[in-house]
Amino acid sequence: MKVRPEDSLKIENIVASAKVCDYLDLPALASKIKDAEYNKKRFPGVVLRMQDPKIAALVFGSGKVVLTGAKSIDSLSKGLNILGGLLRKQGIDIPKKLDYKIQNIVTSADLATPINLNKIAVGFNLDKIEYEPEQFPGLVYRLDNPKVVVLLFGSGKLIITGGKVPEDAKKAVVKILSDLRSLGLL
Repeated sequence: MKVRPEDSLKIENIVASAKVCDYLDLPALASKIKDAEYNKKRFPGVVLRMQDPKIAALVFGSGKVVLTGAKSIDSLSKGLNILGGLLRKQGIDIPKKLDYKIQNIVTSADLATPINLNKIAVGFNLDKIEYEPEQFPGLVYRLDNPKVVVLLFGSGKLIITGGKVPEDAKKAVVKILSDLRSLGLL
């Protein structure tokens, strides 16, 4: 049974941000939390790496955090809860319920057939694409709805970035398929 491209979607990375408090003493935090990384000269925040789920939390003195590496919305929520617990253990007043804002979802998909990027570059709306094979082996296609960027590769593999909800990637793949079919390229 052949997998439909829109069913081949796989979340590769979710980046989200949250505000956990108004101020954090980063040197004190880094000294108290096991395996915390803090080198002010290299990066202005504390890096906390979680193993389950496998997520990195970038913690800043402003009380803002960036979570990266999540492979699902559930693991993102779990990672933020783990981070909140870690900070509470340090005596920091953190709200019980932490909210995050998704900044970017990177998803991969597979059209399951090779595609001709030269023909696509000629057929697609030139205002929406970038294709310079000498610089980069993929075609960059900017969609307005959903507002994402799709990297198309000759192998038929796609990378969709810029999504705010997982459904954005599915809509993008459906749009790409429609565009390719309408041009007779699929």
